[in-house]
Formats: sequence, C-alpha cells, structure tokens
Amino acid sequence: MNKGILTAASAYGLWGFLPLYFKFIHDVPALQTTAHRVTWSFLLLAAILLARKEFGALRARLNRRTLLIYLGAAVLLATNWLVYVYGVTSGFVVETSLGYFINPLVNVLLGTILLRERLRGWQWAPIGLAAIGVAYLTLSYGSLPWIALALAFTFGLYGLVKKVAPLGSLHGLMLETSLLFIPATGYLIYEEIAGTAFFGHAGTANALLLLLLGVVTAVPLLLFANGARQVPLTTLGLLQYIAPTLQFLTGVLIYQEPLTTEQIIGFGIIWVALAIYSAESLIARRRASRTAEAAAAVGGR
Repeated sequence: MNKGILTAASAYGLWGFLPLYFKFIHDVPALQTTAHRVTWSFLLLAAILLARKEFGALRARLNRRTLLIYLGAAVLLATNWLVYVYGVTSGFVVETSLGYFINPLVNVLLGTILLRERLRGWQWAPIGLAAIGVAYLTLSYGSLPWIALALAFTFGLYGLVKKVAPLGSLHGLMLETSLLFIPATGYLIYEEIAGTAFFGHAGTANALLLLLLGVVTAVPLLLFANGARQVPLTTLGLLQYIAPTLQFLTGVLIYQEPLTTEQIIGFGIIWVALAIYSAESLIARRRASRTAEAAAAVGGR
C-alpha cells in the first residue's frame, strides 16, 4: 500500500475511534474536556515547535489579517470540539457520525453560496438527496438533528476559513490553540476555585486521560498533514469516510445506541447521496486529467 494512503488512513482511523477515548471521561463536563483539549494541545504543539526551532518562523508571518483569520478558525474549531464531545459523552455517537458523513456535501454547498463556485449538473443531485435525508430525520425525530448539523457546518466553515489561511497545518493549529489557551486555562482555573474541577479530583486515570488529550489531538492531525501531501485529492476524499463509518459502527455495535427504521432510511438516503457525490467527483477528475494530458500532448508537438 502507498505510504501516503496508509498514513492518511491511519489518521482517519484514529479519528474514527475517538469516541472510545471520550467515553472513558464521559463524567467530565464537555466544556471542561474541551478546555483541557485546547490547553494540552497548545502545550504539546508549543513543545514541538520549540524542538524544531520554528517559533521564529511562525512569529515572522504574524500580522493583523493572519490573526483575524485564525481567530475565526479557532472559534469554529472550539465549537466543533465542544459539540463533538457533548454528542459522544451524551450517547449520540451515531448522530455525530452523521455530521461527518454530510460534511463533504456541506462543503460543496458553502462553496456555492459563499465562494460563488458553480456546481456541475450531477452535483445538485447529492445535495438535494442529503437535504431530503436530513428533512426526513427531522420529521422522524420531531426535531432537527442539531448535533450532526452543528458538526457539519462548523467543520465546513472551518475548512472554508482555512482555504484562505496562510499557515501550514502545524503552525495553524498552534496559532489557533494559542488564541484559545488563555480563555480555556482561565475557565479551568475558575472551575478549580469553584470546587467543580475534575482534573486531579477524579482519580489518576481520569487525570492522565485529560492530560493526553493533547497527544490525541495532535497525532492524527500530523499524520493527516503528512499523508495528504502524498495522495491525490480524490483518494483523500474517499478515505475521509473511514472516520464517520467507524464512529457509526462504534455507536451501534459497541455502545448499543438505538438504530430505528426511520434512522436507517434517513442515513440510507444520505449514503446514496454520498455515493453519487463520490462517483461524480471521481469521473470529473478523471475527465479533467485526460483533457489536461491531451492538451499537453498537443502542445508538445
């Protein structure tokens, strides 16, 4: 197997099994868990940059525009992390997986609305089907699947912001967590003073799991950044479904979350939409590649 594919697949696999990790600390409130994730991620990334002597390079690229871009990205990322942790620890692993299943289609929709990108004819079909699937789930639930939608749109908007972000993944995440570090740490100090903090008060295992959140966050990200540079975008697009598929199976098979007929129908509609989207993207990229090769052949004559 191509090393890049293995590396990227490993990242998605780790993200797919993330619910197992957060379930071990389900007693910790989601806001505290998210604050710990920010704090320890920042400290770990700072140590990595210090070891690689890259702080100077990061500082040299900072300006008002960059800080504003990454402040927006940081808020979206923190919101995404908070909703995800809440969903997993509250018994909605299946719904969190739905959020990442529909995220690629949300990306296309956001690109159309905010970037004025033109959709190819067949791209309208999966978006329409996904909307039908979400509407069906809403009617069957009696309410919007807000966890799934919040995850899909916060991560979609985060990706949109990152399209104009000037820094690489490591430096970018370092800047995002640094902007969140003071409020996150301040909140944890407040919880400690109020006597409601879990870190150091709920056993050694609990403290260790919270402490390792930095590693849990950084490792798959670095694997993904490394793998993404080595594989085609089409392959990466297909690999991204590893994570929500594993999350879905974890929710159903391990945590025995109920899967009703209505959910199966709603998920089924969205999965069909994803199959159409993936097939259309693959065909379009192959067609564009053949056209480019033909143009290059003509130009070389």
